[in-house]
This record gives sequence, C-alpha cells and structure tokens, in this order.
Amino acid sequence: MPHITRDSLLTLEGYAKVRPAMRAEVMAHKKNRMVELGDHVTLIFEDEKTMRYQIQEMLRAERTFEEAGIQDELDAYNPLVPDGSNWKATMMIQYSDPDERKLALGKLKGIEDRVWVQVADQPRVFAIADEDLERENEEKTSAVHFLRFELDPTSIAAAKGGSPIRMGIDLAAYTVESMTLADNTRAALVLDLS
Repeated sequence: MPHITRDSLLTLEGYAKVRPAMRAEVMAHKKNRMVELGDHVTLIFEDEKTMRYQIQEMLRAERTFEEAGIQDELDAYNPLVPDGSNWKATMMIQYSDPDERKLALGKLKGIEDRVWVQVADQPRVFAIADEDLERENEEKTSAVHFLRFELDPTSIAAAKGGSPIRMGIDLAAYTVESMTLADNTRAALVLDLS
C-alpha cells in the first residue's frame, strides 16, 4: 500500500483552494469506515485518504511549510495507513459528561487490547494498540487509542471473498458481543487488503 510522500501533498495555498470539497469528500468516505461498538466506543478505520486529509489539516492548523515540520507530520501519520495485511483504526471512547467520562476511563483500563475482529470462522484477532506511545496510566486509559489488526492470509482471503466480518470488545467492564459489519463497511475495509 502506498504511503503519503512530501511531493504528493498540497501547499498551504493549494490546500486552501480545495479544502471545502476535500473535507466533504473525506467525511462521506469516513461514514463507510466507522464502526460503533456499544454506546461509547467508535472506531474509524484509517486509510491513505483519511491520513492525507489529517496531514493537510495539521499543516494548515500549524501553518507548517518548512520541510522538517512536514516530515514530522508524515512520520506521525504514515504509520496509520494500512499496509495490505492489516486494518488500522482510531478508537475513541466518548462520554458527553466529563465526570462520567473520568469515571469510565478509570474502569476501562486495557480496553484497547480487548477489541477484536473476526473474519468468517477464523480465530479472533485482537488489536495491537498504541504502538507509537503509551496512552494509559495507573489511573485511567486514554479517550483515544490507535489500533492495528494484523490479519493472516486465510482471513485476508476470506474477507476478500465476501465472508462476514465481525467485531466486538472482550472486557468485563465493557463487553460488546459479536456484531457483523454492514455491507458498506465490510466493502470499504476489504479495499485495505492486498
């Protein structure tokens, strides 16, 4: 799978011209890549398009035009682009009430390691979480995690062959039983596999 290169990015001026259209396109694209697991956990499965948009937005927000700063953004976000044998997702734990969120994040320690996917009747694949840095401490987990689901060739072939894909969370404090992905989401995720 291709990674985003410096030469493929738009300049700040160029991005300003296409930003509204690009934003609308990416938001529509993300709808097919979003999975809600229960009432409080959402996964957004990332790909080259979502990460390109994120990089362009970060460069815009920080007014970054120097090579070193651009390279820093590429280094931060390219690892979130799937490489053909995996799915990569941003996991968000959302509670609207700040007090409830603080309490919940204390109870949900380790949740990032208990999210799983399963293709057809293959074994469940548990997420490899937060490879860039630790996002959990003694008191609580973070509200945002980055997950990678590494698939074996049999699961990849089954997914590409149209088999159902299921997901869930296996944590005592927050259990989501097996849910089958909608056809549009399944089709979008299969495009990440080679």
